[in-house]
Amino acid sequence: MGEFNSMAVDLKLRHQEPRDDQLIDFERQTESTGVIYQTFVKRGFDLIGAVTLLLVLSIPMLFISLLVKASSSGPVLFRQTRFGRDSKPFTLFKFRSMTTSAPQKSNKDFEPKEMTAYITPVGRILRKTSLDELPQLFNILRNEMSFVGPRPLASTDEFVVRSRRQNGADRVRPGITGLAQVRGRNLLTDNCKAKLDASYANRCSFSLDFLILCKTALVVILQRGIDQHSR
Repeated sequence: MGEFNSMAVDLKLRHQEPRDDQLIDFERQTESTGVIYQTFVKRGFDLIGAVTLLLVLSIPMLFISLLVKASSSGPVLFRQTRFGRDSKPFTLFKFRSMTTSAPQKSNKDFEPKEMTAYITPVGRILRKTSLDELPQLFNILRNEMSFVGPRPLASTDEFVVRSRRQNGADRVRPGITGLAQVRGRNLLTDNCKAKLDASYANRCSFSLDFLILCKTALVVILQRGIDQHSR
């Protein structure tokens, strides 16, 4: 009798365990849902959001442009080659926040005194409020970026760029904000940034994007992680 009951329990457990084909179907459905969100839904939100913000912020952006131009010599926009989806290079736009004589290197490589020497008075305000990122709305319209995704990096961040290529984080469009930006921004190590970027690429969804956007607003208000010396 005991043997019979044991066999019955074993058969019941086997019946409850998902078969390999069921797991494969579930993984395919999950992957398909992620592709649909990234390709259509996320892109739709990006376009609507970018167009709306450009219309609403057109006058403030014009005012910022005049301030940048009046405060220091040089172009209004800072243009730099960054690596985006599939590690393809594109030109990123930002309001210029440093003098034209500033060396081309990552923020984390600047010493405090060196940063003070190159950053403009208007640029300091733009960086603290993240208003220097507003021209990237045009990058979104050009399908080069998204509102949320791994930050697009330059060749000066070679380690993270290479790590993204290896861990698959570059399969999504880069963003104005991202998981690393709400977890420490410029205070994070390169290895930590690469891991967070890969985590986002694997978990990309509407709920995660919404959460990151909400946390970004908090980070900007509290001005956290702007550089190695901010907290």
